[in-house]
Amino acid sequence: MQRTWLPVALTVAMSLVAPPLSRADPAPVVNFGGMLAKKPEKPTAPDVAAPPAVWPRLDSGAVVCRTQGDLQRHAAAMRGQAAGPADCHLINRMTAINIIAREGPGQTEVTITGTGETAWTDAWLPANPPPGSTTASSQ
Repeated sequence: MQRTWLPVALTVAMSLVAPPLSRADPAPVVNFGGMLAKKPEKPTAPDVAAPPAVWPRLDSGAVVCRTQGDLQRHAAAMRGQAAGPADCHLINRMTAINIIAREGPGQTEVTITGTGETAWTDAWLPANPPPGSTTASSQ
C-alpha cells in the first residue's frame, strides 16, 4: 500500500517545485552568446502626406441644376410634391467649383471649374474651407 502513494507524492512534489509551463513567455530565450543574427524589421510604408483637397468642391452625389428654378423643382420633387421637370444631374466625382452667390439655405450658385458652366446646387458649402485644403483658383 505504501508503494501506490509514492508515484502520486512524487508527482505532486514535482508540480510544486517545477515552474509552471503556462508563463507569459512560453519560448525560452536562447542567445548563444550573441551568435544568432537579428531578424531584420519588416519594412513599413513611408509617411506620405495626402494631397490637399480642393476647396470649394462638390463631392460625388451632389445635385447640380441649370437654373435656380430647376433646383426648386428638384427640391419639390424630392419632398414628394407635384413639380415640373427639372434640368438637374448628379456629380460623378469630386469637382472643383467657385461660389458665385448664396440664395438662402440650400441654394448656391456656382461655376464649375474647368468647364466654366454656371449651375445651382443644394449641397452644403461652408463659408470657411476645411484645414489643409487649397482653393479651386490655385489649381
